[in-house]
Amino acid sequence: MSWTFVRRVAASGALAGIFVVVPVALPPVLAADRTGLTPSGDTKAAKPGSHAPRPPQLPRNFRGTGKWIVRDLGITVPFTWAGRDGDSQMVAGGPQYPIWFTNLIYRNSLYTLTYKWPGLNEHQCSRIPGFNLGLLNQKLKTARFVGRETLQRNPRRQVNHWRVGAVVPQLPPGNHLRFPLGIGDIYVDQHNPGTFWQVLQFGVQNLYDPELDEWLVMDRFEHHPGRVALPRRCMTPS
Repeated sequence: MSWTFVRRVAASGALAGIFVVVPVALPPVLAADRTGLTPSGDTKAAKPGSHAPRPPQLPRNFRGTGKWIVRDLGITVPFTWAGRDGDSQMVAGGPQYPIWFTNLIYRNSLYTLTYKWPGLNEHQCSRIPGFNLGLLNQKLKTARFVGRETLQRNPRRQVNHWRVGAVVPQLPPGNHLRFPLGIGDIYVDQHNPGTFWQVLQFGVQNLYDPELDEWLVMDRFEHHPGRVALPRRCMTPS
């Protein structure tokens, strides 16, 4: 979701979601093994009836740097994420790296443009109108609280772990045919749910990745306006 969150719209027309959607969610421990990271150390799951913290909410203004990780391809590239006045942009990699893409929420539309990806020959910019920060944050309000955790990195970070997903069709509990589209595991600062430190995306939004899962890991996240720029190729998207 790409939150900034939809990962990509594939050539087939399948919707890619920044944090959301998935055919079978990996538990956090397995996800950690797949990425070579330890996403959580000490974990205290919320007890039934206990008070959960505020859910993640992407701020209107922010900027940060980190890494984009595609473990099954053995690829880790630099990553930037920025927001300004409610618009936002993710950029992973660059012309000198094996993958390079950008996702944007820009003036009430969601854009995704993949410049480079192993085995990919189509590089058009895709646009989904009617998507903005408000809609993204509404979806994030539905996230389920997993627990309070410690990211075992340098420095160690105290985070709240949330899970958000999408299933179709939406039906009541019971023996109904449902299809899980995707999932996002979101790790935000325990003191500020608008500070995002780590996200696992798993599902159909990661169609270009053979194992359908990708990580973003932030090294720095600041609550100051960043730079958001619509690529020239997206000014007349296909």
